[in-house]
Amino acid sequence: MPIERQRLPKIQFITHADEHYTTGESALLALSCGIRWIQFRLKHAHEEECRQEALHVQELCRAYKALFVIDDHVELAKSLKADGVHLGKNDMPIREARKILGPDFLIGGTANNWEDMLEIKAAGGDYIGLGPYRFTTTKENLSPILGLEGYRQRMQKAREHHLELPVYAIGGILPEDCPDLMSCGVHGIAISSALLKAEDPQATAKAFSEKLLHSI
Repeated sequence: MPIERQRLPKIQFITHADEHYTTGESALLALSCGIRWIQFRLKHAHEEECRQEALHVQELCRAYKALFVIDDHVELAKSLKADGVHLGKNDMPIREARKILGPDFLIGGTANNWEDMLEIKAAGGDYIGLGPYRFTTTKENLSPILGLEGYRQRMQKAREHHLELPVYAIGGILPEDCPDLMSCGVHGIAISSALLKAEDPQATAKAFSEKLLHSI
């Protein structure tokens, strides 16, 4: 059975390779800092390379008892028996992915506006990645920046229409942003570069956790 939506971890880490870390090393860093949800994201890679990297990150997640979801690659997620997939606006439609994966896989979707959020719920998604909060270099073809007011507006609509899916804020988020974002009603955050570029990743991860905990 999939994890209950409202029990999903407050922090999701999205893997990213940079000048200091490989994709696998970025996952290990996050796990070693106490994060227990990894989204494996590897764009522009050949199928076999993607599979081998995903296997490596999945093994790390199992060792740390962390959730493991794969960005975009639905068939790969099914074959590896991952915990789920995350689908961007240009990826496979959630309805189609649900037919392939069945009810026991987590399926998350990316949203930028209220219509996106409604569609994810209607299609059978389990959580929403809403953003971007601010500009980030981690993601290509960035959607319009939301800022804090954008989150307030969208989360207010979510409450008015009883949209009860967990919503994760994403896009250049720092620890000091967490109280205001949580006050809007988001369930948690998704991060990547904030950890990878930190001088002290352990301290940064701790700061995120404390800010989220004290904002509930």
